[in-house]
Amino acid sequence: MFAAELAGHQAIRQRLLDRLQTGRIRGTLLFAGPEGIGKRRVALELARRELCFRRNACGQCEGCRMVMGDDLPFELPNLLRIVPEGKAGVIRIDQIREGLDSDHQPRFSRGVIEWASLAPPVGCHRWILVEEAHRLNEASGNILLKTLEEPPADTHFILVTHRPEALLQTIRSRCERIPFAPLGPEEAWAVASRNGWAEADRPRWTALGEGTLRYLDEAAFRRAEAQVEAWLDLLGGRPFSEAGGALLPEKDSPLAQGEQLRQPLELLLRLLADLARIRTGEAPALEPWREVLESLAAQGRDLRPPQEAALDSLRHLPRNLSPEPLLREVGLALQ
Repeated sequence: MFAAELAGHQAIRQRLLDRLQTGRIRGTLLFAGPEGIGKRRVALELARRELCFRRNACGQCEGCRMVMGDDLPFELPNLLRIVPEGKAGVIRIDQIREGLDSDHQPRFSRGVIEWASLAPPVGCHRWILVEEAHRLNEASGNILLKTLEEPPADTHFILVTHRPEALLQTIRSRCERIPFAPLGPEEAWAVASRNGWAEADRPRWTALGEGTLRYLDEAAFRRAEAQVEAWLDLLGGRPFSEAGGALLPEKDSPLAQGEQLRQPLELLLRLLADLARIRTGEAPALEPWREVLESLAAQGRDLRPPQEAALDSLRHLPRNLSPEPLLREVGLALQ
């Protein structure tokens, strides 16, 4: 009945299926929840079910194969994907009007609004999936407003985001919000095991992931590990010149500097929260680093300055500040 390879969210998937089968599914949905928990895959499952020869997202037929794999087309018979583009990672107005990529080559023949107005294939709805919807800039978001408010019959927008607060309020007000919770530890680790992760990595992988699959890629996991170690070294008194290298953005990454900086700052906030937990007798969420955290918690430092510095830096990320001075300033607040 459901895609076998997709973990978790059974209640949400069943509710969406029931609504789809009874014609009660809303025209604009907002899938919101932590990054890397399968929101996008649940959205794709809705489109895939309609193309499946067995109508159950079997994963074996030719219809399902069109909506599977990492290199997914931007346009399918009943699905249009809108994704952030370019180094800045934004969804631009020309993608909504014309469907052009960063090299101005057509990915699909019509703009989103015109594509939405076409009649769907027989037995299907038309699905428009806006991935990382918080990347809509103000102009592209505004041009979508009318269509989001009154989509054509049998056409549905699904906006997927882990930062719903960054969407325009006018967009949020036009969507039915579907909240997604993190996966259970066993659910997440089952997926990791199928992807080749060894049991020795389980404690740190599970603690860092917090019920998400954001670290299925080993390079991403090792980078997060190194960033935790770097913050612990800085909290322990090492200078930024010696310990801060792992926190800096990678020059060859496709992500913008601001997005790369978000992860280490959020990891620091998690570490500071664990120090506060330990002082009140609670167990840290980052349990594999308990011994170091307990030693740091015993030092009695004031946690408010580094928390405020990290939060202030997160607020300023959209301004694309120079990363090293920003991180150095946060590092000084740890001393």
